[in-house]
Amino acid sequence: MRSESVVMSIDGSTKQTISLPQVFQTPFRPEVIHRVYVNLLSHMYQRQGRYPSAGEIVSAESRNTGLGIARLARIRGQGFSRSGQAAGVAGVRAGRVAHPPESWKVIRKKINKKERRLGLSSAIAATARKDLIIRRGHSTEGIPNFPIISSDDIESITKTRDLQKTLVAFGLANDLSRARRPKKNVKATANKGSGTTHAAKSALIVVKEGSKIVRLSNSIPGVDVKTVDSLSVLDLAPGSKPIRLTIFSRGSLDYLERSSVTGKDNRDSEGK
Repeated sequence: MRSESVVMSIDGSTKQTISLPQVFQTPFRPEVIHRVYVNLLSHMYQRQGRYPSAGEIVSAESRNTGLGIARLARIRGQGFSRSGQAAGVAGVRAGRVAHPPESWKVIRKKINKKERRLGLSSAIAATARKDLIIRRGHSTEGIPNFPIISSDDIESITKTRDLQKTLVAFGLANDLSRARRPKKNVKATANKGSGTTHAAKSALIVVKEGSKIVRLSNSIPGVDVKTVDSLSVLDLAPGSKPIRLTIFSRGSLDYLERSSVTGKDNRDSEGK
């Protein structure tokens, strides 16, 4: 892993060379990143349940044997559209679900604290590897150094057009264009409507807590802004595929240097 990198001003000019925090020396562990991602993602799942009597509240009874038909409970009555239809059991029209989800089922996966910290540290260190960034699909033409480190002036940006100019100055023009290209669903389902489009992931900007630029998160398609104290593997490796093109402010690196994500005293914000 690299031990030094270049700090750039918001106009794209080189400002100085600094030493990277110790966390950037963490070995690349894709299996740990994947496990941490899957476990943290499970914390967002919503519990599901079904009304116990759903599909069974119906006036139906079995006609027993001797009629040459199955002994299923059938709708009673004359002149109704469903008279004689099977009901109240699984596998029939408007019947109950065979094995419905239960609200008491444990769907939140646990993960060891040290493993979670290792996954986050490894993901942060991977942002310095150009080969992993290209493998994910980012366009890196015109970007000379990784990780991309900006001066603290980026934290004071309050307008989208200024942020756009800064990202272009950093060499991200091609990647921003890639993220703007609509990506259609391969298959339309009930949850994914036909013809809907989704923006690809572009740069992730990591800044100090209280920075004004946080309000511009998602103002540019594919560009997210996160504070360093709430940084998570979910942000650095969307879909558990390392690693996302990331821009660190100088202040966020100072935070990582002071309170290493592998230390016991660091806040485990990635578990939020």
